[in-house]
Amino acid sequence: MLTVNQRNYRAPRQPTVVVCVDGCEPDYLALAVAGGHMPWLKRVLVEGTGLIADCVVPSFTNPNNLSIVTGAPPSVHGICGNFIYDAATGTEVMMNDPKWLRAPSLLAALADAGHSVAVVTAKDKLRRLLGHGMRGICFSSEKADQATQAEHGITGVVDLVRMPVPDVYSAELSEFVFAAGVQLMRTRKPDVMYLSTTDYVQHKHAPGTPGANAFCAMMDRYLGELDAQGCVVVLTADHGMNSKVGLDGRPDVIYLQDWFDRAIGPGKARVILPITDPYVVHHGALGSYATVYLPPELAAGPITSQLLALRGMEVVLDREAAARRFELPPDRIGDLVCVSERFTVLGTSRERHDLSGLDAPLRSHGGISEQRVPLIVNRTLPGLDPNRRLRNFDAFDLALNHAQ
Repeated sequence: MLTVNQRNYRAPRQPTVVVCVDGCEPDYLALAVAGGHMPWLKRVLVEGTGLIADCVVPSFTNPNNLSIVTGAPPSVHGICGNFIYDAATGTEVMMNDPKWLRAPSLLAALADAGHSVAVVTAKDKLRRLLGHGMRGICFSSEKADQATQAEHGITGVVDLVRMPVPDVYSAELSEFVFAAGVQLMRTRKPDVMYLSTTDYVQHKHAPGTPGANAFCAMMDRYLGELDAQGCVVVLTADHGMNSKVGLDGRPDVIYLQDWFDRAIGPGKARVILPITDPYVVHHGALGSYATVYLPPELAAGPITSQLLALRGMEVVLDREAAARRFELPPDRIGDLVCVSERFTVLGTSRERHDLSGLDAPLRSHGGISEQRVPLIVNRTLPGLDPNRRLRNFDAFDLALNHAQ
């Protein structure tokens, strides 16, 4: 028995694979299954377990992947966005450095306990966080050709997978993750494996469309291969995905920095968009969650009321209330947290968002409206409390404590 972040886990008795499908709104799976594109998943939903869980808000990549591998919310592990304002240095920085982590991962603990562990992630931005303190295999599709034994625990990844390194803006970046997982299970037979994809397809293709169904069919084939190798397979997501446009098909955006500059004076407030990462072509750094740093002399109360009156705004909370409701580290979220409604996104200033790369109506995430995600296990789960609120970061608990 291992105890990590005050949760107990049994040792794996069968090879165990947890898959985080980036941006996997439950409708992607439901419509693909209904259309006959996912025969493996259709069988699993009958013979195994199909559940819906809540992800972490902000419903972004980094906070949720780290919650899954630590079994804990951001208030414990510290990663509360892809991007953060570092108040200590007065700079805005990416949250992809392990220095931001405040808790160990279950993956590292399993490796320390003598279990073989492998991690494959689509984008390299996550690799260092997921693999922090872990002895084993850990590499990204994005930089698979640069994997070394010393840093990544493996060499010759491209030859192993028999796929070229994909473009970062492609469905193949995620397919490489699945193909690598299947080949690692065949050749290295890790006790535990974590696979994490990218949401490029989900940003561009709505559920039930040909592009989405083709992605689901690809995923289904690889998951079936892992299942055939005797693996316990748990599938979840870091967040959902929704259309973020008005009736005219154009992005429905509240530009918060512009609003604050008009309301209290230019540059007095600082708006941070934690969705921001190096890969903004498909979403223009627009998501449904933002934090705001106010000048010391400004009380949050009156501003909160004015923000809530904006069309498309769902929730505005002060620091303490947001930390309680969303289980966030209060020292890393600003004075206000703003969450927009399902079809609306939050921006900074209009001129700071380049939307020229959008070749499809904007789809994005970050809010409460993207909190519902699948939690699917190719086994029955005896003893699971039917009244328990399930989270995506219960994935390893289900895999190790119930499905084995």
